[in-house]
Amino acid sequence: MSVTGELERKVIGESLPVGGKDANKFDYKEVWYPIFFLDDLEKGKLHRFTLLEEDLVVWWDEKGKQWRVFADKCPHRLVPLSQGRINEEGLLECPYHGWAFTGEGNCAIIPQQRPEVKSHESHRACVKSYPTAVAHGMLFVYPGKKENAPLTPLPLVTPLIDNEEDWIIVKTFRDVPYDALTLLENVLDASHVPYTHHGTVGNRQYATSMDLQVESSDRQGFRGFWPEGPRKGTLGSQYTTFVAPNLMWHDLTSPKLGRTMTVVYATPITKGRCRLFALFPFQFKSKIPKLFVKLTPRWYSHINQNKILEEDQIFLHYQERYLAEKGGSSNYNKVCYLPTKADLFVAEFRKWVDRYGEVFSDKPFPPTPRDEELLERYHSHTKHCASCRGALAIIKKLRFFSLLVFGLSLSGTPLFSFYHSFSLSIFLSLLTLIGFLSYLGLGKIEREFYHGQLIPKRNQM
Repeated sequence: MSVTGELERKVIGESLPVGGKDANKFDYKEVWYPIFFLDDLEKGKLHRFTLLEEDLVVWWDEKGKQWRVFADKCPHRLVPLSQGRINEEGLLECPYHGWAFTGEGNCAIIPQQRPEVKSHESHRACVKSYPTAVAHGMLFVYPGKKENAPLTPLPLVTPLIDNEEDWIIVKTFRDVPYDALTLLENVLDASHVPYTHHGTVGNRQYATSMDLQVESSDRQGFRGFWPEGPRKGTLGSQYTTFVAPNLMWHDLTSPKLGRTMTVVYATPITKGRCRLFALFPFQFKSKIPKLFVKLTPRWYSHINQNKILEEDQIFLHYQERYLAEKGGSSNYNKVCYLPTKADLFVAEFRKWVDRYGEVFSDKPFPPTPRDEELLERYHSHTKHCASCRGALAIIKKLRFFSLLVFGLSLSGTPLFSFYHSFSLSIFLSLLTLIGFLSYLGLGKIEREFYHGQLIPKRNQM
């Protein structure tokens, strides 16, 4: 597990609590948030992200040898810097008038000023920059006070800190159309898996009573325990940890399969939208599943994980709006009926939200789009994912080639038949069929990068 430079001391000791010093409040800016997997960042390219309604630009500073995050506004005329470029000197250059900035956010070049003028040295010429850190293969950003960043701990997954290289970790992300708190509440609720995800990662026959226990709880989150564990105890006991305000994980050890975890980070973008980062660490007892996971292409894994995410994507979008219509989280216990211990972690999570507040409590939800739009994949995942972008580009080329093969072989078949070349005619007929079927099959895979299915698998079985 690696943590960048000056921030390494976070792992062993801190002097500031996450969320600020006020024990009765929680400041969502005084928190480290992941915004990208490093695998999806290209060093010669500018990347855009919105964190807590603030537009950011992410870029690689070759001189400083680190990722930089700036406010995506040029101090000159407020143009998005993400529309610019990294120039020949390694500076971030504004596309409007060519102002250029160093990795620290200082203005180095104003092309329009006379040589004797030093306007670029003014603090007003600087771009707002944010502290960054790298951990668990992700780029983290601190949107709060800069001086607090080195003193505030990153939200790290403690079982991975000392021996991350011993785990096989499958990773994915997705921008989902509901709040970060809604996302965390949903993943904390293990009782929904047999029904919502029936046919994929769940099965209705495993639904049962759940004797959940909360072992500890405070401002920094809570830790829970499920003695029986999922699938009616066949996988072993499960521990659940919520690290306020943006991280949770389930941790279980199966006598047969080994140790598995489900880790979710929820990064708030705007009201009703967040970026989900999911990590699935495994320590298998057998070499066969380990080999299978290693050989599975990242893009193919993402397609399957997107299907699972979409199984509750639509109703979670509506659920939080229905709650808002009934008075919001403060009215949760009046409008939601939680009679069983299966809802204990959800109830504990809501206690934390009621005590310390929501991220965008004073903001209205944006309009609800059509269900088809709620399931779009390209803008919420594919275009931001290096693996899926690359696979999509290759599939498009293969599809074009298969169409070319189909067209050429189809047009050539009658010609060779006329000249009584029976064997070549048969060959071209087979080639025509292969080209046509390849074109259709690749088209089906191509659509997986753009849209999800309206009817989830649970409703097809």
